[in-house]
Amino acid sequence: MPGNKYNGNSAIPTSRVGRLLRERELRKSSRVSGNNESIENNNGPEHSERDFSHVERFLEGAAAARQNEGFERVDWRPSRQRLLVVANRLPVSAVRRGEDSWSLEISAGGLVTALLGVKEFEARWIGWAGVNVPDEVGQIALTKALAEKRCIPVFLDEEIVHQYYNGYCNNILWPLFHYLGLPQEDRLATTRSFQSQFEAYKKANQMFADVVNKHYEEGDVVWCHDYHLMFLPECLKNHNSSMKVGWFLHTPFPSSEIHRTLPSRSELLKAVLAADLVGFHTYDYARHFVSACTRILGLEGTPEGVEDDQGRLTRVAAFPIGIDSDRFIRALEVPQVQEHIKELKERFAGRKVMLGVDRLDMIKGIPQKILAFEKFLEENPNWRDKVVLLQIAVPTRTDVPEYQKLTSQVHEIVGRINGRFGTLTAVPIHHLDRSLDFHALCALYAVTDIALVTSLRDGMNLVSYEFVACQDAKKGVLILSEFAGAAQSLGAGALLVNPWNITEVTSAIGKALNMSDEVREKRHRLNFAHVTTHTAQEWAETFVSELNDTVVEAQLRIKQNRPGLPFEEATRQFLRCSNRLLILGFNATLTEPVDTPGRRGGDQIKEMELKLHPDLKEPLIALCNDPKTTIVVLSGSDRSVLDENFGEYNMWLAAEHGMFLRHTGGVWMTTMPEHLNMEWVDSIKHVFEYFTERTPRSHCELRETSLVWNYKYADPEFGRLQARDMLQHLWTGPISNASVDVVQGSRSVEVRAVGVTKGAAIDRILGEIVHSKPLTSPIDYVLCIGHFLEKDEDVYTFFEPELPCDSIGYARSKVPDALKSPMERKPPLKLPTGRSSGSKPSHGKMQRSSPNPDKRITNSNGGHGRRLYAEKISWNVLDLEKENYFSCAVGRNRTSARHSLGSSDDVVSFLKMMAEASFSEW
Repeated sequence: MPGNKYNGNSAIPTSRVGRLLRERELRKSSRVSGNNESIENNNGPEHSERDFSHVERFLEGAAAARQNEGFERVDWRPSRQRLLVVANRLPVSAVRRGEDSWSLEISAGGLVTALLGVKEFEARWIGWAGVNVPDEVGQIALTKALAEKRCIPVFLDEEIVHQYYNGYCNNILWPLFHYLGLPQEDRLATTRSFQSQFEAYKKANQMFADVVNKHYEEGDVVWCHDYHLMFLPECLKNHNSSMKVGWFLHTPFPSSEIHRTLPSRSELLKAVLAADLVGFHTYDYARHFVSACTRILGLEGTPEGVEDDQGRLTRVAAFPIGIDSDRFIRALEVPQVQEHIKELKERFAGRKVMLGVDRLDMIKGIPQKILAFEKFLEENPNWRDKVVLLQIAVPTRTDVPEYQKLTSQVHEIVGRINGRFGTLTAVPIHHLDRSLDFHALCALYAVTDIALVTSLRDGMNLVSYEFVACQDAKKGVLILSEFAGAAQSLGAGALLVNPWNITEVTSAIGKALNMSDEVREKRHRLNFAHVTTHTAQEWAETFVSELNDTVVEAQLRIKQNRPGLPFEEATRQFLRCSNRLLILGFNATLTEPVDTPGRRGGDQIKEMELKLHPDLKEPLIALCNDPKTTIVVLSGSDRSVLDENFGEYNMWLAAEHGMFLRHTGGVWMTTMPEHLNMEWVDSIKHVFEYFTERTPRSHCELRETSLVWNYKYADPEFGRLQARDMLQHLWTGPISNASVDVVQGSRSVEVRAVGVTKGAAIDRILGEIVHSKPLTSPIDYVLCIGHFLEKDEDVYTFFEPELPCDSIGYARSKVPDALKSPMERKPPLKLPTGRSSGSKPSHGKMQRSSPNPDKRITNSNGGHGRRLYAEKISWNVLDLEKENYFSCAVGRNRTSARHSLGSSDDVVSFLKMMAEASFSEW
């Protein structure tokens, strides 16, 4: 695969961290050699003149790159891996000059800058060009012009842009992700508008996906960006599941309690989880995302990310973005910037300069910043003519009423403060409603004594990084909001403040103005080291490197997963055999699925009432009436549940993990030994009831041979804490000396007698089946399907022909001595005429004798009933070929079964196929 440095290398580290460390060292060594080449080839003074020309150089040259794609370079390195960067907007703006003529204007955004120094990948940009092109001639011309800049356009019409971008992205997602909440609905038409915006959002994401799919080549890495494209990973994976897809969010991700207010909360989370790697600026945002997936979708959060019900892991990690610090440092040496610096120093001579650079946006906290400065001037009259605040407020969304109101508010505050504290010759606040060019901005950063960032909520805020990069000479102080993502990276050297606390911000301004040179230098040194090492290029390389490795990890996990059940092969072997045994679980195997929007929003009552899947009635009747087929429903549920759901069918029911058994035409029998100690039940019951009372939406199931505490519907984190406390109490108290097993499910705790498993009950169940139904031939086909706990998966290995059998043919999970009884024996049954008394084992075949005649099966039906015994059979009960055994776990990939199925719906489809095949035999 292109770009894989490990090809042909036998010394590849086996661990994920080992591989990433090696990749990091390779990048560092490559960067050092690249810098040496750059120094040798760029000795002229013009090298420091870096403006938009460096973006141009990066985007151009696509034709030459395309000629070399797929071929080995002249040096030892393989051809570069292609990186498809998919964002809402392309790094260029298009202006139409004629019917088939376009001019392109480069926009040096943060994402472009981040990928400037990435030498290992051949980047292609996919996105909207920011202009409506309805005619085919214009689209062809623009596509051709953009190709020269390594850009590929997505053509969105005006209605889609209005609904998708201005509507759902900017009116719904952006405010919600910045904790501003959803718009208030006062009319039904508003609700319909939200729904149409969401549909447009999905449609636009699919349009992006169509363009990616058209240009995708095997081995490419697809990197999706920001909240505009949350559906894109799912669209891409639906088209090509092997595609390497990463998704990165450049804004905050809100807490789960905020995100769950979104009507489309589950759909968006599931779509993002289709990506291989999901990235955020900070650990807090990553933690919020994992928590949302856990609480809203009911999935399992792990230290590495989010794992779904099928065992697929989506890696979630923090990748703090940086800036191209060298660009800012070199810009300070440009004569134009030096001239700007000189002018600014003369203009503000004798005064400390405080600087704010923000978009004029609600989340930037500009009013809070100015009010804190007013309070400082009010409390410190001696500083009134010694400090000035320069506030650059870049206008944005000027057509939105809320932003117009904010602009008026800021202007009013600035005017009031300047009128109160200003003089005829000087004012304390210089406010600009416009942006500055790159050189002017660098000069302003260089003369600033204090940078003031008071964002109320910000994904990262790279203004703080830019300020630090330009301050190596002056070593100014950074006052930084703790609600900006940069606070986690620059918190060591900055003064962190809560922008809502005006008094705290005021105090920080005073502390910064009076800070000693020594302390300022120490703080600056920490931040400068971070900014110059954690660059934008390092961010991009790290993300793509981890995405590549995440795919490697996923492939290793897939190899450990079980393949799907081969329906046709299993049915074909079913028809070939003459004595078939089907062992079926009940819960999550034969049950009716409950469509729940999320774990906390699910219908708990309906889910707790286990009901047979409505589409299984006819298939089960057909299979139960087949004289060649015996069906056993093996469940952990109690007898009443199985009676209610299966009483009308001709089958065997095994309740409470096989401890109770009956044919639907007979009475319940217990397979428990008479001397089995169950004295522990009462003490465990009190513990379970106590924790049920303490844990909302948990419940306790009291069975005759076990007790189960289930916290599936409780708050996930609180439920796990309660389960941990429960287990600690159980092991140190009630069960410390009891003969019990504690079985932990994903969200349950079960206590049962030692050795009680479904696998251990199988031989006793077989014995009773043989006793009640005279067999003319051994069982030669076994199908075992269920959603069983790990401890009960010994039922799969019981029939496994490839595993060695003991001398008398028992399951490898033998029944403990505590469950065995004194023997009661009857004369053996005779074989049918012409049948040998035994068979020799052969390769790939399992031959198992009938259950031990020394084992007794006792019977009880409410304390009444006859006593039954397993008979000794003089020929093997099982004569199982390898190809005639099918074990299958439902909803689990990590299993000891041979195969897996996704859900009970898949089980229904398979049993329907078997029923049709069985009916055709009659």
